[in-house]
Amino acid sequence: MKVSVIMTTYNSPVWLEKVLWGYSVQTHKDFEIVIGDDGSTDETREVIERVKAQTGLAIRHIWQEDKGFRKCRILNKCILEADSDYLVFTDGDCIPRRDFLAVHLAEARPGTYLSGGYHKLPMATSEQITKDDIISGRCFDLAWLKAHGLKRSHKNLKLTATPGQAKLLNRITPTACNFKGSNGSVWKRDALAVNGFDERMPWGGLDREFGVRLINSGIRPKHVRYNAIVIHLDHPRGYKDPDKVAANKALRVRSEKERLTRTEHGIEQLSQTD
Repeated sequence: MKVSVIMTTYNSPVWLEKVLWGYSVQTHKDFEIVIGDDGSTDETREVIERVKAQTGLAIRHIWQEDKGFRKCRILNKCILEADSDYLVFTDGDCIPRRDFLAVHLAEARPGTYLSGGYHKLPMATSEQITKDDIISGRCFDLAWLKAHGLKRSHKNLKLTATPGQAKLLNRITPTACNFKGSNGSVWKRDALAVNGFDERMPWGGLDREFGVRLINSGIRPKHVRYNAIVIHLDHPRGYKDPDKVAANKALRVRSEKERLTRTEHGIEQLSQTD
């Protein structure tokens, strides 16, 4: 089955290139990448074109003018542009393990969305990862990562769990099965039915609110936390604003309390404004 990988980026071409090399060695080959670009400079476009030529990856670059943080809007544009019935969401700073797409497709079921996670790396480790480390897969090897600055943590189990262990851990994890924009997947028809992402929301919980409306629509959440693996490259978060995060939470809580299944500020209003 073909899948559309939707990822977002903003002026992080070095990180984006590393992520794209991760997709060049996926075991599942039938996919396209739709990059939602929230207003990056030409350097990002140049990286995309170069990697596309070097790898043969099917990549589409959806760009919008930089008018501040408009991730929900570019995500909605990407949903409409996607050619596949199944959508995998991630970010331009999350390198996928070579079985990442294969896991999402193996776990996909009608009436279900999948919720993964990411393994966050320190900046020093993020900077040391090279193209060869990605293609060989050694950047997912726990011993290699520890040798390059990763600290000991129970979270490292994500990188070492066998398929059997991952199945058990996904079943017993106490982590809420919220939709994760960095590692989540859903059928396109279900994303369209809830009218996509709420464009009133800046950074902070926008993917979780999307998941709430999916659940309210009867879509069941399922963990792939321990078997659909991505490593997250570190970066500053200058866009983080406590007041905006609180406002986003209020919108999400309203969606939960009122059992909302759609937003009036999503995909269907895209044609009304830029």
